[in-house]
Amino acid sequence: MIHQFIKGTTETTFVLLHGTGGTEQDLIPLAKELNADANILTLRGDVLENGMSRFFRRHAEGVLDLEDLKKQTERFLAFLYEAATEYGIDRDKMIPLGYSNGANLIGSALYRQNAFHASLLFHPMVPDRSLTLPSLSGANVFISAGERDPICPKTETEELTSTLRTAGADVELFYHGGGHELRMEEVEAARTWVASFIG
Repeated sequence: MIHQFIKGTTETTFVLLHGTGGTEQDLIPLAKELNADANILTLRGDVLENGMSRFFRRHAEGVLDLEDLKKQTERFLAFLYEAATEYGIDRDKMIPLGYSNGANLIGSALYRQNAFHASLLFHPMVPDRSLTLPSLSGANVFISAGERDPICPKTETEELTSTLRTAGADVELFYHGGGHELRMEEVEAARTWVASFIG
């Protein structure tokens, strides 16, 4: 997968996944706001939609291509083990951080296996309603969303949160008053949350 690795001074590694049309550079400032010392492994989606980078295909806005999502999720999880070996980092101390399309790929991973001890999902959707989730005991998830998000309505956020909690995940949910944009108040809430997982 197209990526960049930035060495930090802790054992924790943020794994960054941008939104539709983004690049591997987009979320680096956000990761540094959350913790300036962590390693950064930042990915660029190589599925193109009208020239825009994504991590998996969709049939229309809000209608995910579930077959491609499954394939790309498996590819993503395999890549993390390869990257851990290549860069000498601890797979178990990776914290994925995704926005929109990137958050949906992380959500898909969580719906398939207890893959991460901590994950940050900014403005995610429910990835796949056909799946029965594994036990997510020990998994910690931060979800943020906009109260008036036209792309990811509040009902979607509440369903995702409820499903993850039912599977055993400890989920912290944060809303801001706007739409699909990232706001500083959710970044500040995420920074407080993530401090619990980085020594």
